[in-house]
Amino acid sequence: MNKHIRGGKRLAGATALLIATGLISSCESTEAFGVVSMHQYDEAVASAKQSQTDYFDLEADYRRLQLDHADLQAQMRDEGMQQLSASLTSDAYDKLSELERQLSEMNRPMKDVEKFQLSDGYLYMIQDRLLFESGKADLGPDGTKALMEISKEIAAQPHGTIWVRGHTDSDPVKKPATLERFPHGNLQLSAARAVAVGALLVGSKSIKSSNVRVMGFGPHEPMAANDSAENKRMNRRVEIYVSNPEG
Repeated sequence: MNKHIRGGKRLAGATALLIATGLISSCESTEAFGVVSMHQYDEAVASAKQSQTDYFDLEADYRRLQLDHADLQAQMRDEGMQQLSASLTSDAYDKLSELERQLSEMNRPMKDVEKFQLSDGYLYMIQDRLLFESGKADLGPDGTKALMEISKEIAAQPHGTIWVRGHTDSDPVKKPATLERFPHGNLQLSAARAVAVGALLVGSKSIKSSNVRVMGFGPHEPMAANDSAENKRMNRRVEIYVSNPEG
């Protein structure tokens, strides 16, 4: 009796596996179940196991693709922040470069916020120590207060496009916590800081987001050689260049 029961259970299991692997169609009669051979049963078991393995492999590949896609999106966002605006003319860029050369020759220490009048607009130059903690891109209370005042000044008169430019010194990013957030180093850090400043200007509700452009230069546009603590301090800055209204 036990032998028959075990045989019936084995055939029932084989039937379930055969149905799962497509070897028995739903339209076949139940009489066909009794003629399943051991060879068919073993093939069904092997096929079911292989199908299960293939499924888990495909699921793992899908999860890896999801992670790769998320990483790619994050990288594209980071790289997008670093792109220069095509509308920044070479003349405006030359004026900013000339101004930086003049500033590097100043005999007095730079203030935390400096404002300079240019022929095509004006420029705020803000030291990073007022805005951010070392290695971070989150605005502190003093920096937020200063930027809100700058935002009011900009909005008080007609203006054109506003370029926010982030800069760092040449010291590489080494702190593990900073590298975890900015794996691309100073270039990514400078871009993130420019975005933070630009976002605050727009968040003040007095400046339109369509007028703001952000750029990250990292250490590649220094005001002075990175050969002293004071020069490095000057190089760690955010610039807000406000162009005159067009027309």
